[in-house]
Amino acid sequence: MEWLQEFFSKLYHFEELIRWGGYLVLVIIIYAETGLLAGFFLPGDSLLVTAGLLAAVDNALNIWVLIPLLSAAAIVGDSTGYWIGYHFGPRLFNRTDSFFFHKDHLVRTQKFYDKYGPKTIVIARFVPIVRTFAPTVAGVGKMDYRKFLFYNVAGGILWIISMTLVGFILGRSIPNIEKKIHWVIAVVIFLSILPIIKEWFHSRKKPAA
Repeated sequence: MEWLQEFFSKLYHFEELIRWGGYLVLVIIIYAETGLLAGFFLPGDSLLVTAGLLAAVDNALNIWVLIPLLSAAAIVGDSTGYWIGYHFGPRLFNRTDSFFFHKDHLVRTQKFYDKYGPKTIVIARFVPIVRTFAPTVAGVGKMDYRKFLFYNVAGGILWIISMTLVGFILGRSIPNIEKKIHWVIAVVIFLSILPIIKEWFHSRKKPAA
């Protein structure tokens, strides 16, 4: 219980969180955010960029350990989400909202899936909240698992490599960037929510039925 309290107290202080929990806490967060419906509030892109940056500026992490480890966590996470959707199906859409579950997230992701099809599994990796619910929606729709696994592996590896290497390259290219890490995180968060903002404005422009 004490470990859990400390985890939540550090959750959005990424540098402190990573130095405290190392690879283990990163694996837990990436798995939970991609595989468990209750993980939608967990950090994703910004945490990965921070991990890559720390791997570049000191010995806290090794980038060549980080990439395969977190890629595996992301792939297993999405597969878990798929099987949750596959086995519990439409009942998920009838669940009562709570702090850890919002039906609107599933509905929004379903619309995202209807628009992009199976490619959603890759695209959603780069969209907060949607990436948590996309594999579950694929499971609800009984998407062929072999096709799902292809997009899952491709998207998971692409997401982890791109986000961690952004941080790693910044850390190697800009002196003392770790002292401005909060600005880096702010920019990553802004860029990651742009697709959500775009979809919101697009939906507002649509004429009422």
